[in-house]
Amino acid sequence: MKIRGERKCHDCGNRWSYFETGTVECPDCGSLRSVGTTARATHTDSPVTLELSPHRDRFGEARGTLPTEGIDDLKRDLREYVHKRGFIHSGELRDLDSTYLAARELIEAVDVYDRLRNPTDADREYLLALLAGADDGDRPDTTVVPEAMREARGMAAVRSVDEYRADLSTFLEELADLREPAGGKGEGAVSVRDVGVGVDAERNGERDANVEDADVDVAVDDVDVDAVDDVDVDAVDDVDVDRVAPAREALERLRDRIRRVEALQGDVEPATADALVAAANALGDYVRSGTTASLERARDRIDESEP
Repeated sequence: MKIRGERKCHDCGNRWSYFETGTVECPDCGSLRSVGTTARATHTDSPVTLELSPHRDRFGEARGTLPTEGIDDLKRDLREYVHKRGFIHSGELRDLDSTYLAARELIEAVDVYDRLRNPTDADREYLLALLAGADDGDRPDTTVVPEAMREARGMAAVRSVDEYRADLSTFLEELADLREPAGGKGEGAVSVRDVGVGVDAERNGERDANVEDADVDVAVDDVDVDAVDDVDVDAVDDVDVDRVAPAREALERLRDRIRRVEALQGDVEPATADALVAAANALGDYVRSGTTASLERARDRIDESEP
């Protein structure tokens, strides 16, 4: 969704960033009467922290099957976290980060573990290792993934990369709509901030209903229309649209790999699952920088993700 991230309180005059707070409520006086003061920028992320300490305290001494009373709470917190997360922050494309990946894998691992009739010590140790490090983005190495947990690693990669691919596609759509510059730089970070990248409202509405409120100016009579709606033409000139076609081609190949791993219910070699993630991040780097090396790395990782 396109958001005017910088806001001004109509009651006390305080200014703040919606991108950082995720709320239209003034952090100084609590008023909901505010106005956006900058041009719109795409924002699919929300400020949310993954806190798993209470769950570690509950499950740390678990033996055999998991305590039934705690499973739903753990899944709820994990799903709330990934539900609010996105990969475009104030118009800038970010990486598929390790904390998001760890949260996704922990969701899958809990489900897999709960279905096992006779979980082994290795299965339990792997699950608890995920729980121990997920909020810091730490996941066990591919070499220690138990056979029974391969599905969790694979499906976490599928679901994470598919979400990232959706945001990356949105970012690319905006690049394709920009006019081709006279002398594209081809290097350096690409941002579509202030040029109005569109995101499907329904998809983001599901992620965080509060985002819709961020673009509603409540009871204002001092809106500077020129300030909030101008497009930064210089920003457009800095975008090299030549990278769009190669990126789209790679995205289609990545989508094909995602579907193949999904068809196998994630039961692939852990290194194959991790290659999907590496391909997505290399492709994101290519879209940001336009460097050929990043594109080649993405293509190589896509090849390695063949089930």
